[in-house]
Amino acid sequence: MLNINFVPDDYVQSNESRRANLMCLVLLLIVMGGLGGSFTTIRMRQRAFAAKEKMTNARMIQIQESIKQFEELQAKRKAMMKTALTTAELLEPVPRSVLLASLTNNLPAGVSLLKLKLIQKEPKRTASSAPAPTSKYKAAQAAKNGVEQRQLSQEQSLETHIDIGGMAPSDLQVAAYIEQLSRSRLVDNVALVESKEFKVDDTTFRQFKLTAMLKKDAHLSKNDVERIRSRAESKTVNF
Repeated sequence: MLNINFVPDDYVQSNESRRANLMCLVLLLIVMGGLGGSFTTIRMRQRAFAAKEKMTNARMIQIQESIKQFEELQAKRKAMMKTALTTAELLEPVPRSVLLASLTNNLPAGVSLLKLKLIQKEPKRTASSAPAPTSKYKAAQAAKNGVEQRQLSQEQSLETHIDIGGMAPSDLQVAAYIEQLSRSRLVDNVALVESKEFKVDDTTFRQFKLTAMLKKDAHLSKNDVERIRSRAESKTVNF
């Protein structure tokens, strides 16, 4: 039996064309959706990378500021060292430059001097406990001794007080510096006045203040002076 198709060929072609167009449209939408998703992912990654770059730049700026502050501290320290090494001598036989060099040589690793002040003071007078003279001869002898003592040089009777300021990584280095100074041939009566926390960005330091006195009986040979100065200059250059 013959199959007779009463549907016109134009209608069949039109349906096939619509189906083809619909398939193309669906494929186009799928492709556009994939492109849109890829674009969105790329944009999100770009924003994430931009945020990370911004944070990195900010961190770099902080590090540069920290380095700049550190370099300023070191420049200040070196200028102070250079000025102090060329200053006039304090008291013979211990020049001011030799005293500063000795303080520098005793610095533990990581400790820096920021301030140094030398003050000359007359020693405190204490009431004499000697008994009163019982005769004119003893009174005359005491008066003679008093005149001889007053004829001593005023500079020789002065006490040299030393105020030291600096920075250290921790109190351990401060304690080590105090111990080193206590063993020094030039200073004694080393005492801690203050030690407080000091922050530079995220790094914590200890800012300390010490007091000491120059020994009156300190005597150095020429070789000792040259050795102390050479060690101080080498330490300043290699810091």
